[in-house]
Amino acid sequence: MFEAFDATLIARIQFAFTVSFHIIFPAFSIGLASYLAVLEGLWLWKNDDVYLELFNFWKTIFAVAFGMGVVSGIVMSYQFGTNWSVFSDKAGPVIGPLMGYEVLTAFFLEAGFLGVMLFGLNRVGPRLHFLATAMVAFGTLISATWILAVNSWMQTPAGFSVNEAGQFVPVDWWAVIFNPSFPYRLVHMVLAAYLTTAFVVGACGAWHLLRNTAPRRARTMFSMAMWMAAIVAPIQIFAGDQHGLNTLEHQPAKVMAMEGHYQSHPDGAPLILFGIPNSADKRVDYAIEIPKLSSLILKHSLDAPLAGLDTVPEQLQPPVGIVFWSFRVMLLMGFSMLGIGLWSLWCRHRGTLHTNDWLHRIAVIMGPSGFVAVLAGWITTEVGRQPYTVYGHLMTADSVSPIEAPAVGASLIAFIMVYFLVFGAGTFYILRLMARLPRDTLPELGEGPIRTAGVAPGPAQPHGGQHGH
Repeated sequence: MFEAFDATLIARIQFAFTVSFHIIFPAFSIGLASYLAVLEGLWLWKNDDVYLELFNFWKTIFAVAFGMGVVSGIVMSYQFGTNWSVFSDKAGPVIGPLMGYEVLTAFFLEAGFLGVMLFGLNRVGPRLHFLATAMVAFGTLISATWILAVNSWMQTPAGFSVNEAGQFVPVDWWAVIFNPSFPYRLVHMVLAAYLTTAFVVGACGAWHLLRNTAPRRARTMFSMAMWMAAIVAPIQIFAGDQHGLNTLEHQPAKVMAMEGHYQSHPDGAPLILFGIPNSADKRVDYAIEIPKLSSLILKHSLDAPLAGLDTVPEQLQPPVGIVFWSFRVMLLMGFSMLGIGLWSLWCRHRGTLHTNDWLHRIAVIMGPSGFVAVLAGWITTEVGRQPYTVYGHLMTADSVSPIEAPAVGASLIAFIMVYFLVFGAGTFYILRLMARLPRDTLPELGEGPIRTAGVAPGPAQPHGGQHGH
């Protein structure tokens, strides 16, 4: 059934499928590891058991997400040898050591301290246990740093030469790692991970506020998540703008596709809000646009000229439709997060943060928004880089292994079946864990009538004080 297909296209679809499943778990675990460190730090500082209870609740979810991230990442690495062996041969001298450093400095650090974080509180004591939690969080950030260094080098390669065999050979590791897009890409991704986690935690807290289960813990979760949304969302929008300006400098064709600029605009380019890209006729149909705003955003001048895809050879243009829409999905999620953050500030100011049911309902709906934004952002980045794997130097068509389409198609079907079964079950288990936040054992003032004559008949409550389980 795959004989009529192009092997390169199927290999790209397979890698896109596996990396899409993989990225959602690190995006969650990077932010969640830092959240766990904050929770334990607050517990040690304030001596308030609610933070320890939330730590114990989220550390189980972190362990599951971390395990699924590791498994999905291993599968991706195999594809470098099976489907992309030519790329591995040519770019291996650069990306191989960087990925090795990721394992040595980050994954070993995470794995080494993970057991202590999960099981060692009563064995090593609170302070050493907090150090272990901080090291796990630090390890996730270092892991992201190395992986983003690899990806950024593929986007904006620097610090290399090409030997007689056609391989990329590093000549300046500093320039390789800190290539032109690396700082912007790293900041953008880490902030995205924090926002992803914040909206998952916020959705969980909002869910339990709506159900009135564990109100104190739910309020703490929701409040912390909304602070993160209100503070980080505007910073992320600014960081994304700076990343876009960097992309315009080094990958202008990608920005042209993101903006839908098929034609050059010598007197100021419009910002196309929505429309249907028509690559056959080189225009955006039914475009809703704001005149000259794109020039103002990208060049800080209303009349600044902007080049279009008519200045790029057609065989070097990225697929406009995918990049155009994925970029807008990312922006929609980002500004929706900003809106929720600002709404939460208003509710906090009015004292209704924990009683506004509409805010809680929208927060539950926005729970997956971080994952959607991350996926849309990666699609924009990776599809916008086409037709290159190493931008400007190595074409995707020249990177694929000598493979047949039916073989790649068969493995793609197997991946789809296994991934949806295994990771679907894992995701379902995580959602079940989130829905089982233990109830507070005693009612708090203002949450029900105070019965001075005794406890009214009703279901038996577990013993153990206000913070018992």
